[in-house]
Amino acid sequence: MKPTEESRKIGLARALSKLGFCSRSQAATLIREGRVRLNGAQRRDIETPVRLGRDRIEVDGNPVAAESRVYLMLNKPRGVLTTASDEKGRDTIYSLVDKEMPWVAPVGRLDKASEGLLLLTNDSEWGARISDPDSHLDKIYHVQVGARVDQTLADKLAQGVLADGDLLRAKRALVLRAGEKNTWLEIVLDEGKNRQIRRMLEQFGIEVLRLIRVAIGPLALGQLAKGKSRDLTIEEKDAVDCALRISRRKTPRLEKR
Repeated sequence: MKPTEESRKIGLARALSKLGFCSRSQAATLIREGRVRLNGAQRRDIETPVRLGRDRIEVDGNPVAAESRVYLMLNKPRGVLTTASDEKGRDTIYSLVDKEMPWVAPVGRLDKASEGLLLLTNDSEWGARISDPDSHLDKIYHVQVGARVDQTLADKLAQGVLADGDLLRAKRALVLRAGEKNTWLEIVLDEGKNRQIRRMLEQFGIEVLRLIRVAIGPLALGQLAKGKSRDLTIEEKDAVDCALRISRRKTPRLEKR
């Protein structure tokens, strides 16, 4: 029999994250600092077992209850960091999110120089499913490069490029439009490797001028203004869940021996 949510035990740090209180790394810090109590007893082990829905968790003496689920899309501007805080005082995505809403975490990342669609949620399991390489959700990027290129280059990106011993490949790539000195490409990835698009183009000596993520799976950035965020509609959330279920069925699994 499959254990119910209330009987299944998970680690204390994960429990705080799952309840939408903070990220798992932030929870670990709170626990190690002695600020977390479980059923009245102070705990400093981040893996202390917790039964969600039955055990009582407190942080700084305040009870922690499950927050309502939040699913946001943000149009991240260039120059903003995808992080909770920055020691240099640079702008982060949290300066763009309503301070009154529950804590949310980014789903994946966009580097400082990249723009466009970024998802945020306090549903850590949902975010992990989207970020999982096995999800193979298409991520669509519009990329402006500082050179005039044609479909030949786009085809090479789809064939795969070796960079620092790592094979990087676009699922699809095509030329959107070309000017005298630059070109806009549409590049589709179904796996996420660090700075993948920039690293691929570097192998051809091509500079990326702008990199904008315009879609994740069935979610499109649309007309959302730069620096603004909004809740996903019920239909959008359902569409992502459906896409995840389909991709999971398509992903081959190794048989257990």
